[in-house]
Amino acid sequence: MSIDWHALGTVFGVTLVATVGLVGLFTLGIVGLTKHGSAPASDSGSPAAAGSGSVSHGGALLARTGGYACFAVCAAAVSYGIYLIVA
Repeated sequence: MSIDWHALGTVFGVTLVATVGLVGLFTLGIVGLTKHGSAPASDSGSPAAAGSGSVSHGGALLARTGGYACFAVCAAAVSYGIYLIVA
């Protein structure tokens, strides 16, 4: 019995890259969906404190759309993986 170490290393590398990529994409989707269009209330009045979590309405819409796109790519990748396993 012989182990093809090159093939095993290739599978490990592709799996690692795909896993990290999908987790990163899913994280970007979550971040995109948590952006709000209104600025948080701040008592300090400083521009840095008032603008730290605020996103304009157009920016929030773009972030939300990007978040949904990230989730769609994740769902497509998972579906393709299931297809490869079943086929």
